[in-house]
Amino acid sequence: MTASLFAAEQGVGSKAIVLLHGFGGCHDVWREVISSLAPATHTLAYDLPGHGLSLDFPAAGPAKVAARAVLADLSERRLRRVHLVGHSMGGAVAMLMALAEPGKVASLTLLAPGGIGQEINGPLLRRYAGAADRSEIRFCLAAMSGPSARPLDHTVDILWEMRGRPGQLEKLVEIAAAMTKDDRQGVIPHDRLDGLNIPVMVAWGTDDAVLPFTQAHDLPAHFHVHHVLEAGHMLAEEAPGLVAEIIRRNTNRRARPHRQKFAAAAN
Repeated sequence: MTASLFAAEQGVGSKAIVLLHGFGGCHDVWREVISSLAPATHTLAYDLPGHGLSLDFPAAGPAKVAARAVLADLSERRLRRVHLVGHSMGGAVAMLMALAEPGKVASLTLLAPGGIGQEINGPLLRRYAGAADRSEIRFCLAAMSGPSARPLDHTVDILWEMRGRPGQLEKLVEIAAAMTKDDRQGVIPHDRLDGLNIPVMVAWGTDDAVLPFTQAHDLPAHFHVHHVLEAGHMLAEEAPGLVAEIIRRNTNRRARPHRQKFAAAAN
């Protein structure tokens, strides 16, 4: 294990799509989404700092550390402009990346992103952080998924194997404690998000038990929001085909000139 950032890269297309998992996940949770995209799609699925093969990355935990780490790695790979896809904590990381280096980000696709509102299900996330066996992982995934979610046995196996690495559970417990302190999460200032002049699509399950979908009501007007009926928080696992279609649609959109709020209201 080295103090480096890991990414699983595949495909040779000219359009690079960067996939950022949520808290407690890893690069492999995107497997079905990637397989639902075009075969030639160029994807990089990261293990965020403190997770999986990026477990020993220095100062792992805060979203801002992850944002800086991924941006630095993309620069080392000489990728000048990418499409970002982020789930939950990975969504917050994606937004911070776009705010830090807007010229490097072509679009944002956000799945139940963190950092939008303060409310967060701290008890569930802390239980998920400490889940060490398959039955406990399965319980937490079911609690975070919608009522009609399909069995997630493959995801259970992925996460169980990841958590078997020395130090992984301890790191997840540490990150969860900081992330859910006082059962509140940090919020990215909405006026900063309003200045993003790139295509942004947000998908949020109406049965999300981790981050309430009503947080999407406060997003900037130019963010395109999709409420996924009867879906929970684990959208990439619950509806990989739908997520892939949302990614395709958003990465094919072009940025429009950003209008001031008063101009939009006048129309």
